[in-house]
Amino acid sequence: MPAFLLGRLVSLTLSLLAASVVIFLVLEVVPGDPAQFMLGLNATPELADALREQLGLNGALHERYFTWLFGLLHGDLGISYGYKVPVADLVADRIWISLPLAIYALLLSTLIAFPVGILAASRRNSPTDVSIMGLTQLGVAVPNFWFAMLLVLLFAITLRWFSAGGFAGWQDPVAAIRSLTLPAIALALPQASILARVMRSSLLDTLGEDYVRSARAKGLTRGQTLWKHALRNALIPVLTIIGLQFSFLLAGAVIIENVFFLPGLGRLVFQGITQRDLIVVKSVVMILVFAVILVTFLVDIAYALVDPRLRRSTR
Repeated sequence: MPAFLLGRLVSLTLSLLAASVVIFLVLEVVPGDPAQFMLGLNATPELADALREQLGLNGALHERYFTWLFGLLHGDLGISYGYKVPVADLVADRIWISLPLAIYALLLSTLIAFPVGILAASRRNSPTDVSIMGLTQLGVAVPNFWFAMLLVLLFAITLRWFSAGGFAGWQDPVAAIRSLTLPAIALALPQASILARVMRSSLLDTLGEDYVRSARAKGLTRGQTLWKHALRNALIPVLTIIGLQFSFLLAGAVIIENVFFLPGLGRLVFQGITQRDLIVVKSVVMILVFAVILVTFLVDIAYALVDPRLRRSTR
């Protein structure tokens, strides 16, 4: 187990370094001058150059990269060009929208996918199974922002059960949860479709194992065999997918947050891009990448604890 953890930690560190280099270089080659954008079209070259010097944009490429990287390691994310406040403060304010939204969507996705996937596997090749697989294929194919617009049209405009956008704030938890409900459903439906298909496939593979046939030969019904023997082992790959989905829901909600005007991290990145606030974009994207890699690392550990074959293969 220590060798397994060490290998995963080394992989995590190298992944973070590679991601930081890619993020920094990609944003450096993006056309446009942040100083010129902030000052406007009528700014003189001398004034723009002075602002670039103040923002630290005139240094060598490698110097700016290592300054930014060392700042990240010490918790200093820099000062926003547009907001004139520390980026860490912006992240601290907005993470309390993006994180609950990701957790809410993951819970909805799991609650939908587990019974649907189990039902499809227990009714293999029946009309129920075919119908469920058709619906999940539709859920995978349709973009979540299209789901979001349909939800707004139905529940906000027609039925008036929810607001069409905005966030009520955590002063009223009920209102805050209502504000996140439609975005969470829009995020959860495509993920639930993927998870239900994985659940069905994993459960069908497990039902074909020798120990399951032995349990049936001893007199257990198909339902008893499924719930007592097959389901637990079928959950191993499903848990991996759930961990990866949480990473996606946390880092990939940029479009949904903009559809519903939620002031989360995704909308902060979008605003940073439009305002050429590169320090905000770099730092927030790096935080999201770290969250994705960290969740993947935790899923690997959980997977190794459940399946000892991974630990033996590492040795």
